[in-house]
Amino acid sequence: MKSSNTRFAVIGAGGGGQALAGYLALQGYETRLYNRSSGPLRSIAREGGIFLEGEFTGFARLARVTTDLHAAVRGVEVIMVALPASAHRPIASQMAPYLRPGQAIILNPGRTGGALEFRFVLDGLGVSQRVRVAEAQTFLFASRISGPGRARIHGMKRTVPVAALPAAETDRVLESLHPALPVFVPAENVLETSFDNIGAIFHPAPTILNATRIDRRVPFEYYREGVTPSVARILEEMDRERRNVARALGLRVRSALQFLREAYGVQADDLCRALQTNRAYAGIAAPSSLQHRYILDDIPASLVPMASFGDLVGAPTPTMKSIIHLACVLHGTDYWGTGRTVERLGLSGMGTEEIWARVAGRETDEMVGD
Repeated sequence: MKSSNTRFAVIGAGGGGQALAGYLALQGYETRLYNRSSGPLRSIAREGGIFLEGEFTGFARLARVTTDLHAAVRGVEVIMVALPASAHRPIASQMAPYLRPGQAIILNPGRTGGALEFRFVLDGLGVSQRVRVAEAQTFLFASRISGPGRARIHGMKRTVPVAALPAAETDRVLESLHPALPVFVPAENVLETSFDNIGAIFHPAPTILNATRIDRRVPFEYYREGVTPSVARILEEMDRERRNVARALGLRVRSALQFLREAYGVQADDLCRALQTNRAYAGIAAPSSLQHRYILDDIPASLVPMASFGDLVGAPTPTMKSIIHLACVLHGTDYWGTGRTVERLGLSGMGTEEIWARVAGRETDEMVGD
């Protein structure tokens, strides 16, 4: 067990939040867990912590379990946001009055444009730039809730890139995360973490293309049974479009297949085989409803911003737009109107040089000596 003066607040008590809070507490770090509603917290509060299963096992005692956001973030050094991306904008507004200079906020993950959106909200509310905002490229665990007050970690990624906004602050953010989470490594900037968002490829399309089984509530393993060679071909084309948009922005990002090799050590020559043989994905069940974050989050906060950036830089994304359109029809929702377009991220009309200047940043007098 490690010990440290670093105090963590984990925001969100879903499968990811519970796994993350439990892992940090099990390593000996003072950890608080916040959730807006009390339901997911009752068993945890009664027991005083979380039982972890899977890759990491044991009872993790938490310092505080609360529905009071101020109590959760007051005095902590690191705030780990483990919420659906659709909650990033409102939680930024709610958290703003309680934030203090020197704190680091990490979105786990940011999806695409998460840090840009979060910082845009904080700036509008006058929150100091010395409150650092960063995003992870993906969530560090494959994890699920396994029962009341219990979380199962199926697997932990080998490395997870993280970038701050601006990128000049990334090293400071990583200092606050290490040694608790050495899995986090620096990315060049939030464009890299945003366009290395593999959930955009793995989540919405297989869910929509398996709509019949999900509607009928037929249980199946999401990756091992839900991704067939035909589905994988669609994912590969979406992945090609993602990399084309990134290239037009001046980025080099990994392919989905490279991600699986590097994050999980998977050895396979094609995407279908890689997804089906990834041990960390074994046993992960498909959604039981189409009202699921794989669509509700990954359409407006992953595919919409990628396609919107594509329009901005002249890189076509027809396959992505087809999946977005199907999701809009499926849910009767205008995801273009609610999602993270470049306009809603404050980047409308910018060229690539201006966008890079925005995400790179420079140290200001306000930040020096912090």
